[in-house]
Amino acid sequence: MTKRIGILTSGGDCAGLNATIRAVALRAQHGYGWETIGLQRGTLGLLSRPVAAVPLDPRRLDAALARQGGTFLGSTNWGNPFAFPMPDGSEKDRSGEMVEGLRSLDLDGLIGVGGDGSLAILRRLMEPVDLPFIGVPKTIDNDVHRTERAVGYSTAVAIATEALDRLHPTGASHDRVMVLEVMGRDAGHIAMAAAIAGGADVVLIPEVPWRLSIVVDHIAILRRTARTSALVVVAEAAGAAEQGRAETEAVPAESSIGEQLAHRLTAATGAEARATVLGHVQRGAMPTAEDRLLASALGVRAVDLLAAGKADRMVAWWNRTVIDVPLEKVVGRSRTVDIDGAMIRTARALGICLGDS
Repeated sequence: MTKRIGILTSGGDCAGLNATIRAVALRAQHGYGWETIGLQRGTLGLLSRPVAAVPLDPRRLDAALARQGGTFLGSTNWGNPFAFPMPDGSEKDRSGEMVEGLRSLDLDGLIGVGGDGSLAILRRLMEPVDLPFIGVPKTIDNDVHRTERAVGYSTAVAIATEALDRLHPTGASHDRVMVLEVMGRDAGHIAMAAAIAGGADVVLIPEVPWRLSIVVDHIAILRRTARTSALVVVAEAAGAAEQGRAETEAVPAESSIGEQLAHRLTAATGAEARATVLGHVQRGAMPTAEDRLLASALGVRAVDLLAAGKADRMVAWWNRTVIDVPLEKVVGRSRTVDIDGAMIRTARALGICLGDS
């Protein structure tokens, strides 16, 4: 019998998801003669009756799809199946309905593309289902445990670096401090990589507690050396650092960390500081070649694992090759920036200030 496998994308979108879906469908058909079913709108599609799902015809999944950002299947980062928000404000466990939806598809295996939170939910959702499940890591934050790279990260870094390249001449022309806020809910991977690649003067991340006074002193040193501008990169979660929350009384509470920082730097340095918040711009671009390659390699390996009878595992990129690891060693954990690692050492060696010394 021809096997049927399913694939869904869950959590926030990012570049490279379509390349992952394409790789799964092509490998399933050309490698094993299997049919691939695409589940729409992530786990939300499992609540529809009939389930929101479409057959994926490999003949229609050409190279142009791999170049597209986002996910043509749709995704969701809303509505925990085990505490689903209802119209009356209450919460309801709707995981049973989703399980019924999965069973109605008559699948022989499921591949879920998601970040740490999505993979944890999907793994829990699969427990009562006799259905092999393989996870594929994707997140621009690059904080999934047990993998060096996640789909979407490379593109996000490229966008942030390009933004720095564009902010530098504006800052130099007007003697401004240019603050760039990048995504990074719990980790500073994007901020660190972009700061190094884009030649920033300061980078602030949640892993390194920082002080405004140290940043101000660093900018003052730059100005004494005839520098008329400065580039500052800040991760969106950097304000969670205890020493980074000081002196915010005069800043509107609804301001982002980048806007708060620019306000504080203007007051402390006397220089005009402007903030740029990239936000979702980092998610929706055409994927870089690296993200397309990673997505393809991980998608192929996910199908091969199902063919080998494996389950409850995640494909990963480690030491320049594709491996697979138990999902139980991934969920509930996060990979943050190593404060003793190569990225931090490189930044310090280049004279980039991290706000702590």
